[in-house]
Amino acid sequence: MLLMNRQRGLALSALMVWGVVIALVAILGIRVLPEYIDYYKIMHAVKAVAAESSGKTVGEIRQAFGKYAEVEHLKTIGPADLDIFKDDNEVVVAFTYEKRIPLVANVSLLIDFQGSSTGRNYGR
Repeated sequence: MLLMNRQRGLALSALMVWGVVIALVAILGIRVLPEYIDYYKIMHAVKAVAAESSGKTVGEIRQAFGKYAEVEHLKTIGPADLDIFKDDNEVVVAFTYEKRIPLVANVSLLIDFQGSSTGRNYGR
Protein backbone atom coordinates (compact mmCIF):
# COMPACT_ATOMS: atom_id res chain seq x y z
CA MET A 1 0.00 0.00 0.00
CA LEU A 2 2.86 2.36 0.78
CA LEU A 3 4.25 1.85 -2.75
CA MET A 4 0.96 2.99 -4.37
CA ASN A 5 1.07 6.35 -2.56
CA ARG A 6 4.52 7.16 -3.94
CA GLN A 7 3.67 6.53 -7.57
CA ARG A 8 3.38 9.60 -9.73
CA GLY A 9 2.34 9.86 -13.32
CA LEU A 10 0.47 11.70 -16.00
CA ALA A 11 -3.21 11.13 -16.49
CA LEU A 12 -4.40 10.14 -19.95
CA SER A 13 -6.46 13.33 -20.26
CA ALA A 14 -3.43 15.50 -19.48
CA LEU A 15 -1.38 13.56 -22.00
CA MET A 16 -4.04 14.16 -24.64
CA VAL A 17 -4.20 17.89 -23.86
CA TRP A 18 -0.42 18.21 -24.18
CA GLY A 19 -0.56 16.23 -27.42
CA VAL A 20 -3.10 18.66 -28.87
CA VAL A 21 -1.04 21.68 -27.77
CA ILE A 22 2.14 20.26 -29.30
CA ALA A 23 0.28 19.41 -32.53
CA LEU A 24 -1.14 22.95 -32.82
CA VAL A 25 2.28 24.52 -32.27
CA ALA A 26 3.80 22.16 -34.86
CA ILE A 27 1.12 23.03 -37.43
CA LEU A 28 1.64 26.75 -36.81
CA GLY A 29 5.41 26.32 -37.22
CA ILE A 30 4.96 24.37 -40.44
CA ARG A 31 2.77 27.12 -41.88
CA VAL A 32 4.95 30.06 -40.76
CA LEU A 33 8.44 28.67 -41.42
CA PRO A 34 8.31 28.93 -45.26
CA GLU A 35 7.38 32.61 -45.02
CA TYR A 36 10.39 33.34 -42.82
CA ILE A 37 12.63 31.39 -45.18
CA ASP A 38 11.37 33.61 -48.04
CA TYR A 39 12.01 36.71 -45.89
CA TYR A 40 15.62 35.70 -45.29
CA LYS A 41 16.11 34.94 -49.00
CA ILE A 42 14.80 38.43 -49.80
CA MET A 43 17.12 39.97 -47.18
CA HIS A 44 20.09 38.12 -48.68
CA ALA A 45 19.21 39.29 -52.19
CA VAL A 46 18.69 42.90 -51.05
CA LYS A 47 22.02 42.99 -49.25
CA ALA A 48 23.82 41.44 -52.24
CA VAL A 49 22.25 43.92 -54.66
CA ALA A 50 23.07 46.87 -52.40
CA ALA A 51 26.69 45.72 -52.04
CA GLU A 52 27.06 45.67 -55.84
CA SER A 53 25.19 48.93 -56.42
CA SER A 54 28.04 51.42 -56.59
CA GLY A 55 27.62 53.53 -59.69
CA LYS A 56 24.37 51.86 -60.79
CA THR A 57 21.07 53.54 -61.49
CA VAL A 58 17.83 52.68 -59.72
CA GLY A 59 16.67 50.74 -62.78
CA GLU A 60 19.85 48.67 -62.84
CA ILE A 61 19.50 47.91 -59.14
CA ARG A 62 15.91 46.77 -59.68
CA GLN A 63 17.02 44.63 -62.63
CA ALA A 64 19.77 43.02 -60.50
CA PHE A 65 17.23 42.22 -57.78
CA GLY A 66 14.94 40.74 -60.42
CA LYS A 67 17.73 38.37 -61.44
CA TYR A 68 18.33 37.34 -57.82
CA ALA A 69 14.59 36.83 -57.34
CA GLU A 70 14.40 34.67 -60.44
CA VAL A 71 17.29 32.47 -59.33
CA GLU A 72 15.93 32.13 -55.77
CA HIS A 73 12.32 31.63 -56.99
CA LEU A 74 11.04 34.61 -55.00
CA LYS A 75 7.42 35.37 -55.84
CA THR A 76 6.60 37.38 -52.71
CA ILE A 77 7.93 40.74 -53.88
CA GLY A 78 9.26 42.01 -57.16
CA PRO A 79 11.72 44.67 -58.24
CA ALA A 80 8.97 47.31 -58.31
CA ASP A 81 8.27 46.73 -54.60
CA LEU A 82 11.73 47.91 -53.52
CA ASP A 83 12.41 51.33 -52.04
CA ILE A 84 15.79 52.53 -53.27
CA PHE A 85 17.31 55.72 -51.88
CA LYS A 86 20.52 57.20 -50.51
CA ASP A 87 21.17 57.64 -46.80
CA ASP A 88 24.46 59.27 -45.75
CA ASN A 89 25.87 58.78 -49.25
CA GLU A 90 25.11 55.05 -49.10
CA VAL A 91 22.60 53.29 -51.35
CA VAL A 92 19.84 51.70 -49.28
CA VAL A 93 17.51 49.06 -50.67
CA ALA A 94 14.47 48.58 -48.42
CA PHE A 95 11.23 46.63 -48.63
CA THR A 96 8.00 46.21 -46.72
CA TYR A 97 5.27 43.65 -47.26
CA GLU A 98 2.69 41.70 -45.33
CA LYS A 99 1.81 38.06 -45.62
CA ARG A 100 -1.55 36.54 -44.65
CA ILE A 101 -1.36 32.87 -43.68
CA PRO A 102 -4.70 31.02 -43.51
CA LEU A 103 -4.89 28.80 -40.43
CA VAL A 104 -8.39 27.38 -39.88
CA ALA A 105 -11.68 28.36 -41.55
CA ASN A 106 -11.77 32.19 -41.44
CA VAL A 107 -8.84 32.55 -39.03
CA SER A 108 -5.61 33.88 -40.53
CA LEU A 109 -2.25 35.04 -39.26
CA LEU A 110 -0.98 38.37 -40.62
CA ILE A 111 2.76 39.02 -40.49
CA ASP A 112 4.35 42.36 -41.44
CA PHE A 113 7.83 41.95 -42.90
CA GLN A 114 10.23 44.82 -43.43
CA GLY A 115 13.95 45.05 -43.97
CA SER A 116 16.74 46.93 -45.63
CA SER A 117 20.27 46.46 -46.82
CA THR A 118 21.60 48.40 -43.83
CA GLY A 119 19.68 46.47 -41.17
CA ARG A 120 17.74 49.56 -40.09
CA ASN A 121 13.97 49.68 -40.54
CA TYR A 122 12.68 52.19 -43.04
CA GLY A 123 8.97 51.37 -42.71
CA ARG A 124 6.41 53.03 -44.92
